[in-house]
Amino acid sequence: MGLTKQYLRYVASAVFGVIGSQKANIAYVTLRGGEKGRYVAVAACEHVFIWDVRKGEKVLILQGQKHEVTFLCPSPDGVHIAVGYEDGAVRIFSLMNGENSVSFNGHKSAVTVIHYDGLGARLVTGSKDTDVIVWDIINECGLYRLRGHKDVITEALFLKDKNLLVTSSKDSFVKWWDLDTQHCFKTMVGHRSEVWGMVLLNQENRLLTGSADSELRAWDIDYLQEEKADGEPRVKKGKTLLDDDDDDDEDNEEVESLDERILSCKKAGSILREARDRVVSLITDTKARVIACHGSDSVLELFTVLSEEEVQKKMTKKLKKAKKKAANESTNRELRSTNAETHSPPPSPLRWVDCLMCVGGELKIVLLLQNNTIETYSLKTSDKTPTANKTARLTLGGHRTAVRTLAFSSDNLAILSASGDTVKVWNRSTLQVIRTMACEYALCSLFVPGDRQIILGTKSGKLQIFELASGSLLETVDAHDGALWSLCLAPDQRGIVTGSADKTVKFWDFELVTDQGTGQKRLTLKHTRTLQLEEDVLCVKFSPDHRLLAVSLLDCTVKIFFTDTLKFFLSLYGHKLPVLCLDISHDNTLIATGSADRNVKIWGLDFGDCHRSMFAHDDSVMFLQFVPKTHLFFTAGKDKKIKQWDADKFEHIQTLEGHHREVWCLTISPNGDHIVSSSHDKSLRLWERTREPIILEEEREMEREAEFEESMAKGDVPVVPGETQGEAAPAGKKTADTVKAAERIMEALELYKEETRKMEEHKYACVNAGKEVETLSSNITPPVLYACCPSRYVLDVIKKVRSSELEVSLLVLPFSYVPELLKLLNSYIQQGLEVELVCRCLFFLLRIHFGQISSNQMLLSVIDELRDNTLSKVREIRDVMGFNSAALQFLQREIEKKEDVVFFAEATGQLEKKKKRRRKRERVVLTIA
Repeated sequence: MGLTKQYLRYVASAVFGVIGSQKANIAYVTLRGGEKGRYVAVAACEHVFIWDVRKGEKVLILQGQKHEVTFLCPSPDGVHIAVGYEDGAVRIFSLMNGENSVSFNGHKSAVTVIHYDGLGARLVTGSKDTDVIVWDIINECGLYRLRGHKDVITEALFLKDKNLLVTSSKDSFVKWWDLDTQHCFKTMVGHRSEVWGMVLLNQENRLLTGSADSELRAWDIDYLQEEKADGEPRVKKGKTLLDDDDDDDEDNEEVESLDERILSCKKAGSILREARDRVVSLITDTKARVIACHGSDSVLELFTVLSEEEVQKKMTKKLKKAKKKAANESTNRELRSTNAETHSPPPSPLRWVDCLMCVGGELKIVLLLQNNTIETYSLKTSDKTPTANKTARLTLGGHRTAVRTLAFSSDNLAILSASGDTVKVWNRSTLQVIRTMACEYALCSLFVPGDRQIILGTKSGKLQIFELASGSLLETVDAHDGALWSLCLAPDQRGIVTGSADKTVKFWDFELVTDQGTGQKRLTLKHTRTLQLEEDVLCVKFSPDHRLLAVSLLDCTVKIFFTDTLKFFLSLYGHKLPVLCLDISHDNTLIATGSADRNVKIWGLDFGDCHRSMFAHDDSVMFLQFVPKTHLFFTAGKDKKIKQWDADKFEHIQTLEGHHREVWCLTISPNGDHIVSSSHDKSLRLWERTREPIILEEEREMEREAEFEESMAKGDVPVVPGETQGEAAPAGKKTADTVKAAERIMEALELYKEETRKMEEHKYACVNAGKEVETLSSNITPPVLYACCPSRYVLDVIKKVRSSELEVSLLVLPFSYVPELLKLLNSYIQQGLEVELVCRCLFFLLRIHFGQISSNQMLLSVIDELRDNTLSKVREIRDVMGFNSAALQFLQREIEKKEDVVFFAEATGQLEKKKKRRRKRERVVLTIA
């Protein structure tokens, strides 16, 4: 059966209007060896924008997929950036070309913190699911999952010189983890409320934590394991059955002392912040010389961490002054070895901050504000009284508040967007701002015919007329006494109609009057008629033939009036809540209404009969508009979705998903090829109509598959048989991708068995049939995939599985496939094919299926061969690597001798080491004296 009606697909084209999303932090990055402090990375819904703050331009976009970005962390070398998402995924992008190189899936909910270790080889992530996961970036796999916290993870930090990790959470605890044994050896319980942030200071000998109060707590850290030998175990021996029960107290003492074997934490003091609310962000620069802290207000506090010599000098001066003046607060602050400087940015509250120490003691600070603005400041830390100077402010590319109204120009090229304080006109093709004009709180808008002026309806009931050429306000008309909710252009393009909360509908005509100031003619509005109603007006719309006027009222009805006489014609009632939006089709036959009761109703305009009522959205329907010259219409709802419907067949055609907050409004271009929508996430989205047809059955099938994949992604963390669920667990999680990868491996093994059987039959036929082999072989299909060696096909399938998903894919694999796979792995090792990958698969399979493999007599010979082959091959690889490493070191020494320079080492680093040694010697001499 052929297609009776063809629908064309709309796809997402671009996201614009958002400078920085509030959910994720902001971070300084370096692009292609550029200067430090020039580029910042910030989340923009599901994407990441790299801004050049000097030029105010977007230089790179890191494309996301579907979920919102929640955290950013640049790598120590500045080449990559790790991005955490709302669904728990972590992706690592290259800042050179913007491509996604590595992906990790392990968390069940939003990622809240990401940090690299000092070398950039490992990554730690924390999430709302209370788990902490450590990832191996080089091997592209998860190392382990650390469990112990009971609430959202707020911070996780690697220690540079020790294989330790410190984490904080909203459960008010700070935990120390030994990554060698993957266990928590110390829990700090000195906080009374949530721990929102922490930083390490003084060569990681001091920990500063921020909580829900105005106090920053400082903790001294003493490392007590430096003299321990490398091979000495770190955990105490377990109690034997022969031990007496009376030794419980001694064991408890041993457990307590176990914490002290690695480090001890003691509270050193606290710093009182000026702000009284919780800590939102607590960060330091790379050398931990400056601490930046702020709450949910507009005050940023900067603290300078002083060295021991500076502390002594300050203390001496303060002690002298203390004898003369009792300045307790300033004295206490200096005794805590910090120097506080408060700087007041703009009145808009701060959301995130990042700082960067540059050459010459210049501190650069970048602020992400809650009103969709980025600001940068710089100050000289060497000055006695540092003052912050604003260096840049990014505001042009977006609105300060959510956009409440949109409109397209008649030539499809310009887009109007208006919010609570500004109106902007955008070029649709370049998505650049053409004009920005200050306005009152706008609720509705339109382009005047000719596209030279625009008209806004405001919350205060005024009509504002702007001229685009000069970007100036021509006139403000006091139109209504209440909020002006809706305005509509007359079909004859000679005037407009407005509806307001003051229960009136007013008709206006366009007029040209002579401006008294310039003497030139300008546009104005002349009030002609008023229609008084009994309820607040929410929406008005002319029919395309100018015969009827539809008015939506607060009493949940839609009244239809004749335009010429304003006589009542029809009343459309049936909605349970007020109708927020409506539109009339191009042929004047249908009217569609969307309501706060989440339903859309389609009515006939001839008799006012309801053709169909459809449940459209999971929340209020905020906007509705017909596609020009069709009976297709779009609806936008508070459920973050935009949907397309067929008003003739009453069918749902497609859903446009992308917004992360309520969708307030949308507009369709006059030719129907483009849609622009606005949301409470401050983003504007452009959608384009493609030439791809939509088959409704396939569309429903795709929706069901997407629901199934989402349900798969919410699966629990896989359980390894035989392993107890303690503090450490596998890092990966079962997803739709891992299930598909396991299915591909199973299919490859089945094909391998089939092809091997065919090859054996073929050989048997060749040996026994002699001259008749040609006739017999014609009935046997030769191997199709890898005629030379079918086993190579299985290896290629395993190689194509993502490194981060390999373990979970093998865990999903049924045991019936494992014996055949072990035999194949043995053959791969014998041939020296992908030995590292094969060993990784082999060791994981042996660990999770140890009981079944060891009890299977058929596999004993295979395991025996695997042991010998694996040891010999791994030794060979180790010998080759050792030989190559020695050769490279030899070449390095030869080059150093010839060129008389230090190769692969920074002279500045060696100079610092010499200075440290000299200081140590001087301290020793002083203590002896």
